[in-house]
Amino acid sequence: MSRQFVTEAVMVAIYGQLLAPPAPVEYIVPYTTILELYEFQTSPDPLMDNPADDQHVKSKINEMLSYFEEPLNKKKIERALAVPWAKSPSILFGDQVSIAIINAVDTAQYGEYFDPIETELLLTSQRLDTPILTDQVELIARIIESASPVQVFDIDDFDFAMDDEEPLDQV
Repeated sequence: MSRQFVTEAVMVAIYGQLLAPPAPVEYIVPYTTILELYEFQTSPDPLMDNPADDQHVKSKINEMLSYFEEPLNKKKIERALAVPWAKSPSILFGDQVSIAIINAVDTAQYGEYFDPIETELLLTSQRLDTPILTDQVELIARIIESASPVQVFDIDDFDFAMDDEEPLDQV
């Protein structure tokens, strides 16, 4: 059985190690983070400080969007978008990685403390009882501070998160 994490699509594009995990993994990605990739694709603003890294990440974003737009994958995603909180069938990215798109609905439950995408990550994590994987230290701190009932891992701890068989006590 594969390990699951809720994360943003851009995290998968930026962090190459997420596409080369030591064991099978499924990333559950709110659809709004896929839409965010289109914004990053056309934005003149750099995503990374180093121009070579920025070009590489934008190339990975283009590859990911092209893959999502392939007819079979597009059909899987569109099926999930028909119903709130529906999850697409897995879209395979090699032997060890799959991505499922979820039609998360921001209910503004955390609206004052978290932005809409962060809220969708939190609600998806709660709904599916699946940990969040992020590189945003501030988000992790706010999750802990707000006593949100989710488990969260920093991307720097990805290998540890993959080894973690038993869920830790809720944050």
